[in-house]
Amino acid sequence: MMIAMALANDPELLIADEPTTAVDVTIQAQILKLLKELQRRFGMGLLFITHDLGLVRHTCDRVAVMQSGRIVETGPVAEVFKAPQHEYTQRLLGSEPRGTPAPVAAGAAEVMATEGFRVWYPIKAGIFRHTVDHVKAVDDVSIRVRAGETVGVVGESGSGKSSLGFGLLRLVESKGAILFAGRDIQPLKNAELRPIRREMQIVFQDPYGSLSPRLSIFEIIEEGLAIQKPDWTYEQRRAQAAQALTDVGLDPRALDRYPHEFSGGQRQRIAIARAMVLEPKFVMLDEPTSALDMSVQAQIVDLLRELQAKRNLAYVFISHDLGVVRHIADRVAVMYAGQIAELGPKDTIFANPSHPYTRALLDSIPHLSQARALKGIPGRTPAPGARPDGCRFNDRCSFAIDQCRQQVPELRTIATDHEVRCIRVEEIGVWDINRGTVPDADPDKARDVILSVSGLNVFYGRKEVVHDVSFDLAKGEVVALVGESGSGKTTISRAVGGLHKEWTGSTTFEGRDLATSARRRSADDRRRIQYIFQNPYLSLNPRLTIEQIIKRPMELFGLARGKQATDRVLELMEQVALGSGMLHYEASRLSGGERQRVAIARALAAEPDLMICDEITSALDVSVQGSIVALLEGLRQERGISMLFVTHNLALVRSIAARVEILQAGRVVEAGSVVTVMETPSEDYTRKLLANSPSID
Repeated sequence: MMIAMALANDPELLIADEPTTAVDVTIQAQILKLLKELQRRFGMGLLFITHDLGLVRHTCDRVAVMQSGRIVETGPVAEVFKAPQHEYTQRLLGSEPRGTPAPVAAGAAEVMATEGFRVWYPIKAGIFRHTVDHVKAVDDVSIRVRAGETVGVVGESGSGKSSLGFGLLRLVESKGAILFAGRDIQPLKNAELRPIRREMQIVFQDPYGSLSPRLSIFEIIEEGLAIQKPDWTYEQRRAQAAQALTDVGLDPRALDRYPHEFSGGQRQRIAIARAMVLEPKFVMLDEPTSALDMSVQAQIVDLLRELQAKRNLAYVFISHDLGVVRHIADRVAVMYAGQIAELGPKDTIFANPSHPYTRALLDSIPHLSQARALKGIPGRTPAPGARPDGCRFNDRCSFAIDQCRQQVPELRTIATDHEVRCIRVEEIGVWDINRGTVPDADPDKARDVILSVSGLNVFYGRKEVVHDVSFDLAKGEVVALVGESGSGKTTISRAVGGLHKEWTGSTTFEGRDLATSARRRSADDRRRIQYIFQNPYLSLNPRLTIEQIIKRPMELFGLARGKQATDRVLELMEQVALGSGMLHYEASRLSGGERQRVAIARALAAEPDLMICDEITSALDVSVQGSIVALLEGLRQERGISMLFVTHNLALVRSIAARVEILQAGRVVEAGSVVTVMETPSEDYTRKLLANSPSID
């Protein structure tokens, strides 16, 4: 609207003053595209005022760099950005968020360090609740973080990542030295620790659960100020909170609003503002992007880098997503079973990992740039009370020998700033990355279409949320539905599966029309189309045994009963890599990955021809994700099962699907073979998704 008002006077020069600062990246791209189109159509000049160097790089022909009211440097954008002459321009470009963080200055001060650090949770028993043992969540960890540096901490669930983070901030009891700015804060009483806490802050994982819905944004941000700055006036706290919001890219007028009025990405910005308002030196980032969409995730990573560059902050970035860690960390600590297995520079860890566990983790991660078959890690992370003797990874390690089961390995230096906990590190050689391939769609191959969707429109009440979607799926083929939250991918899958009945259009299965609701479909259609849900913790009855869960489809559809059904359950458990000893386990005893395997076995028990997989790996560790994807690919090849695979993870699509449908706001914006869409995308939205997808490439 503002642009239209400006154009009403047929200008020769349009001055755009920070036109994209307060909008999301998708809207930002639309505005920039519009400005360029208008400039070309009307032949007018454009004076583009911004603090965002990335926009200048992609939008402008010439640039004038200003400092304190003066132009300090001017010239063509390409020349100024490539070889800046003025010190201020060099400093601006040096702090620009990039695909990799700026190098940490040599000799940077050590902000946080630990020595012999342990987090042992007490096990209490008896009438008087005496401590009888300990759960050793973190065991003898030594780590250091310098000013301006990000140390990424990665590992599977149960590895001790979050316990390490909470222990560093003394939010849980711990032993060993915690050195903050050279001072051991472990022995300090709470009263002595309080002024130091101002300089140590945390950003939590869940932007929906970490902000109180009853407090305004101002009350949330100023809470720390009220404790740490009791002599400040209300006006001073208000001004500081407003500045904190501005620093994270939000309008300070939002101070009087409440968390429910904001999106997930905006809530996480508020959480970051709360952490930054006290101007800390050290920030613990506990999975700060895992609950966010790809594009929002990229924005948060860029924001964190920008704040770090401006304030010389030290970060510990905890994540299970190695793609995100690859783009934000300087050094990476790989944790397993409470210990650091490998610690070193990011480039070394990702290009030439030395510990077998690090290699196995990387082998289980999909790549955005190439189609690779994934390999999971056999077994599961041992519980703190059931860790094996010797090397804690020996029971899952393909390089383990008898000595590994007897000798406890030490963390030792094998190169500059590179430490590994493995006695065979010199023997196991250079990493041979798994390069198995997955099939791409062959345009010349005849397709035996099993599912056809045409003109699908889906409604919630009177609101139409999916618009005129059409696609088909052939026998033995995997088609992926990809998009951000709210794009309609799960809604489409539920409509196809008969779990949402408010839709119009045509959906046929082997040429037969499918009823809108599963209840109105034939028993044979219900059997042959199986749905696997996203959350394995909610989709299985925790009080039923594995045998009861997997048997139910067989009994429901009359496929097997009694001993024949039990034998079939054991066969399916073997196929999905679940031991027969788990037959009588209740679902509540299983890990997330094991539960999802049970859900897959339950679907297979119905002998389906089509499986609809709704974000089935999103809640799982990367190692478990790799195992599940490898399992599904094996089933597809062996049984010719077709799959509709719903995901937001484009790298994962590259490793499992042959064809892909890209969804935005309930519409298909691009479709085709995975290779074609991902290597030569034709739509801006697809390109944006690819640019914002974290990957270890």
